[in-house]
Parts: sequence; C-alpha cells; structure tokens
Amino acid sequence: MKKLFTSSLLLISTLLAVAPSASAATVFDEPLTYYNSANWQKADGYSNGSMFNCTWRAANVTFTGSGEMRLALTSPSYNKFDGAEMRSVHKFGYGKYEVRMKPAKNPGIVSSFFTYTGPTDGTPWDEIDIEFLGKDTTKVQFNYYTNGVGGHEKIINLGFDAASGYHTYAFDWQPGSIKWYVDGVLKHTATSNIPSNPGKIMMNLWNGTGVDSWLGAYNGANPLFAYYDWVKYTSN
Repeated sequence: MKKLFTSSLLLISTLLAVAPSASAATVFDEPLTYYNSANWQKADGYSNGSMFNCTWRAANVTFTGSGEMRLALTSPSYNKFDGAEMRSVHKFGYGKYEVRMKPAKNPGIVSSFFTYTGPTDGTPWDEIDIEFLGKDTTKVQFNYYTNGVGGHEKIINLGFDAASGYHTYAFDWQPGSIKWYVDGVLKHTATSNIPSNPGKIMMNLWNGTGVDSWLGAYNGANPLFAYYDWVKYTSN
C-alpha cells in the first residue's frame, strides 16, 4: 500500500548550525510524493565537471502518479547529457539516514543517496555515500570523505538486483563510526577519520567519463531512471 502520510519536518536550529549534538531528537520524514520546495532544491543549469559527464536539469526531477520521485538521465543532442540532482535545503548532523529507492541499471552511470558539505558551503568537504554503479546493480558501494580525504570504498554483494525493486538503504552516522544497512541488516562499519560537519541530504543520477575502470564505459543509452520512494532522517 502506497504511503499516505505527509511530509513532516521538525528542525532544531542548533543541530543545523553547529557540529552535531545528541541533546534532542530531530526527525525529517519526506515521502517524496511531490516537489516540496520548502525542504528541497533541484540542481539546474550547471555541471560538476571532471568525471560528471552531464549538466544538471531541474526538469529531470519529476514525481510519478504513484507517488515516487524519478530522477532521469537524458540526451538533448548528440553526445550531450543531462542528469538530475535533488538536495535538502537544510543540513543535518549525526543520526540515521534512510532511503527506499530503486537505482538505474546501465554501464557508466551512478544512482546515489548521500550527505555532502564542502567549500561552496564554506566548510571542509565531508561526505557519506550510498552509491549504485549501474554496471552491476547486484552490488552497492559505500564510501565517505573527511576534509576531502576519501579512499574508503566498500563494495557489498546484495544477493538481489537493486534495480528490480525497492529496498531500504541506510547509514547511521555517529562521532566515532558510520554503519551502513540494507533492509535493516548491518553490512559495513567504518571507525577511522569519521566526518564531523553537518551536510545536506542529496540524491542524484549521472553518467561518468574518464572513469571507465570504476563505472564501466557509458554507451549513451537514454533515457534512464532512478526511483526514490521516501527519505527519512532521525537524529540521536
């Protein structure tokens, strides 16, 4: 049965403005049934460059009649590509981040759910990732960056094809650890050089270039779609 609840957002300003605290509970519960501009922003009209072989287009973020968010990867002209990205308006700190999603399947692409803050926000680059490489959606990649230092990739065999149906993916971020879950089952724990800066919740779909050893070669197939059913954040 499709979710019937509506979006709720209870924000405590101290959790958003400074390093995370465990002093009170904050819940961000977003069903992604429509574009809620009070909570979300669509990236539009620019490219991240480097390995991102696309321009972000707000029009590529849509909502289906059955109440899902759909991110699209399209091609407006020969060898030009448009991707999609949604980000929360607010930043969030330590706590549990959950998403129910279905990634796109194709070599050379990434469907993601992550937190991010960086120099454009006036902060160090801190990021925690759940990424699906479209070349093999029977696996998920976990990763994180602390002050721009990454190299923590972990590939997990799922035992199912994530592109074939919805599943729930999550990470629990605490001062000394990050724990990643699939359908409520703990799959990986990191305890070294953990990020500390609150970040925005982000979701995107993009195609890569120059990183074929990681993503596989993108073959230009389009349109491709990643689907997101809901997102939830719960603080300590």
